[in-house]
This record gives sequence, structure tokens and C-alpha cells, in this order.
Amino acid sequence: MAHVLVVGSGIAGLFAALRCAEAKHQVSIITKSAPSDSSTNWAQGGIAGILDKTDDSGLESHIEDTISAGAGHCDPRVVRLVCEEAGERIADLLNIGVRFERDSLGKFDMAREGGHSSSRILHAKDATGAEIERALMQSVDESEYIEMFSNHLAVDLVLKDTKSSNKQVVGLWCLDGQSKMITIAADAVMIATGGAGQLYRQTTNPEISTADGVAMSLRAGAAIRDMEFVQFHPTALTMEGDRPFLLTEAIRGQGAVLMTVEEYQNWDGQEDPSNLSFTLRYSESGSLATRDIVARACDSELKLSGEQHVLLVTEHLGAEVANRFPMINSRLQRHGLSLGTDAIPVSPAAHYFVGGLRVDDDGMVQQESGSTMKGLYAIGEVACTGMHGANRLASNSLLEAVVYAHRASNHFIDHFSNNSGELPTWRGDEMADLEEHSTLVHDRIALQSTMSDDVGLVKSNNRLQRALRRIQLLRAEVERVWMRCRPSKELVELRNMVQVSEQICISSISRKENIGLHWNKDLI
Repeated sequence: MAHVLVVGSGIAGLFAALRCAEAKHQVSIITKSAPSDSSTNWAQGGIAGILDKTDDSGLESHIEDTISAGAGHCDPRVVRLVCEEAGERIADLLNIGVRFERDSLGKFDMAREGGHSSSRILHAKDATGAEIERALMQSVDESEYIEMFSNHLAVDLVLKDTKSSNKQVVGLWCLDGQSKMITIAADAVMIATGGAGQLYRQTTNPEISTADGVAMSLRAGAAIRDMEFVQFHPTALTMEGDRPFLLTEAIRGQGAVLMTVEEYQNWDGQEDPSNLSFTLRYSESGSLATRDIVARACDSELKLSGEQHVLLVTEHLGAEVANRFPMINSRLQRHGLSLGTDAIPVSPAAHYFVGGLRVDDDGMVQQESGSTMKGLYAIGEVACTGMHGANRLASNSLLEAVVYAHRASNHFIDHFSNNSGELPTWRGDEMADLEEHSTLVHDRIALQSTMSDDVGLVKSNNRLQRALRRIQLLRAEVERVWMRCRPSKELVELRNMVQVSEQICISSISRKENIGLHWNKDLI
């Protein structure tokens, strides 16, 4: 029996934990908040996939749509690998107990979202992530081989030999629920920490999304790729005094249309609103174009008009649209709005990080040399497999997460070796307590402002260089605090955020062409 340490409690981490537990390995899951505080739990749209392996045309269409959405930057071999495994992995989810929506005949109700040429997305109304999380957590709770540690914040990976060129991970340092630094030994660590939406002022991500997994792996010697590709979701609810709330692309798949405030005011309510949408000036697919195009279109129109939002128009769809998306409609009713009745104010918000830790086909994290780091896997949003290219196709993220969680678990089961030897203790027993936290709050706000204003949907050479200078100064200040003070949650997160922000700036400056989510107006 081996010990696997899973960092994160979203679909990737939980699925991998269950697979390792099935093989009777001991699994520890650590999550820095409650297990339900994951991006998976917030996912609305669904999971894309062709269930029938004999449906060659359907499979090829899914592959083509993925590569097209990724602006040709995808790894075609990886895209095929993931799409071909979709049926088996979705069957695994069904066996675990996930209840996807079915029609009156018992067939799966397949939805369509932007960038998809057909309806191929399984969903549980508009709370697919929550349903997947429910089923996985129930199985985790029932497993005698899995132990969950909530309110544990991963800080840094423990290497067997820090001076070796071939890195091997043998454990993890983390802050426990009492803010005490503890050392956890493991035969393998699976990083499944999700994304980094909190680098920006406006994000659809939960508060835990602070780039922890990428940052700690970078410090251990991991390679990264495609960090310049940050996906903004075009339709986040925009209400003063409330955080952005994702409005799934599936609403537009049902016929909702994006309009500017002026277009909506001039609409007579009778003509098909899709013929009037500003999105047609950016793509013939209109409101159903891929996320990169629609988000930039929204951003451009808002800059022209000075408005704070555009409108998602659903009145022409009738009351049925509210029944199809009950969770969203319930959230809207907090503000006196309803789908099918009111135009919904929306604007882009940071949503998904396409880049991340470079991994091989088994989810093993690679070094810059191309060799893998023994004992370290990355799965889910924290990893960059080559699947999404320069822009993720809607509802491909849950699919990629479960496919690579399965592959990483199988690789570990087939190739694990038990680590032995005493692990080093944390360096900081003699360090001082952090006395003043207000500076960390201000520094975090400053970082988010820099990233939002200068490294967002539309970039420029001058703004990127300015952002890099500011972030490097901020990182130097954070490191000075880090070296003399005992870590706190706020300090650990800010340290991670500035390090990853710096890498996003560097990657954005290095990219000399506009492609997918990377748009530098000086390259036009």
C-alpha cells in the first residue's frame, strides 16, 4: 500500500482519489477551505463528450470544434486522446452516481454552447458541477481508504534532493487548521488546486483560486506553458455590491442574445434579437461565437459606450428558460430579475486559466528539460495538457479533468514506489509573527488592479512592461516579508499570486502574435 496526497477537492482531485482508493492505496485529500469550495462545485454548463464510440462523425466533429476554438494551438494528439476517452469517463461518473438530465424518454438531454457545432453537453440543469461534486463526495465519504483534511493550506513541495537536476517530490508542507506548519510525507503528490481567477478584480472563481498549485510547483522546479492564455467568461452577472456570478453559456445555447443597452432600447420586442446583436460585427456566429471573441466584443462595446455592462436578452424565450436554469434564476431573483422576463446585465470576468503546469499524457509534471518530476502529478485546471490550445471550448474542462485524473491515477498505480527516509522540517520556527496584515490586503488589491488594467482581455506592449515592473517590485517586497515572518494564509496566497502574475506577464510579452485569448493591440 502506498500513500497518495491529493491537493484539491474538485472533480480532478476527487476522481483521482477514488481511483487510487479502489486500488487499496491510502489517500489523503487536503483542501484549504471546505471541500465544496471548488470551481467544480460552481460549474454550471456541463461536460462535453460523445458517448457512442461508434459515432465517428460525432467524435471528429468534437475534435474539430475543440481545435477550432483553440485557434489551432491545441495538440491534436491530446485532443483526440481526450475526446476518444470521453464515453468511458462519463460512464465512470454515471457509475459513481452522477445524475445527468434526461428527457421524458430517458435519453440524455444534450445541450449546446458557444463554439460547438452540435448538442453534445451533458448537464444537470444549470448545476452540473454541484451534482458531480455531490456524487464524488458521497463516494469519498464512504471509502475506508480516503481521509479528508479541510482548512489545510498547501505551502511548498518537499523535494528528496533540492540540488538534484532530476527532481523527486516526497511530500508537502502545509498550514493546518490552527495555522501550524506540518510536514506530510507521500509517495506521490497530485496537484489539483484549480485556477487563479483571484488575480483579477472580477472573477467567476471562488476565493480559493489563488494560483497555489502552479506557484509551489514552479518553486520546486516544474515547467509551465501557455500562461498568456487567460479566459474571461463574457457573461458574468454585473450588479453593484454583488460579486460576479457566472451565467452559463448554455443560456445562449438556448437562444439568449447579447445586446448593448442602446440596441435593447431600440428593440421593438418583435424582431428576432439575434439579428440586432453587436456580436455579429465580430463573428457570423453572433452570441454563440467562442468565448474569446464574445468576451472581447463585450469589452470593446463597453469601452465605446462607457456603460458598465451589456445585456443578456431572454424575453423572447418565454418562461421555460427560467425552468431550465433554476439555480441561475434563483440568484437573479435576489436582484428582482428573472430569466424570460428581464434583460440581464452582464460583463466579462476572469474565468479559466488555459495555461499551467506542463504535463505528459499521464499527468506527470515536467521540468524545463522535458524530464518528469518523479512523484508529482498535476490534473484539472492547474495543468496544461495541450487540450485547450489558445482558448478552451466550453464544457471541455470537466472532461479533460476526469480523463487526466484517470490517467494519472492509473500511472501511479502501475508505477509507484514507496518513499522512505526522514523529511526535513519547516525552516521557520525561529521566525517572527506577522504583526501587520493591512499591507498584504493593500498589496493584493494593487496586484489585482494591475492585472485587470494591464494584463486583461486586451493588452499592449507598454502596459505589459509597466505591469511586469510593478509586479516584480511587489514580489520583491513580498519575499522580504516571507523570509522574516511565519507564514499566514494571506501571505502564502499573495506570494503565490505575485509569482504567477509575473509569469503571465512574461509569457504575454513573449507571445508575438495575436491568437485565441491573447490579444495585444500593438500586434494588429
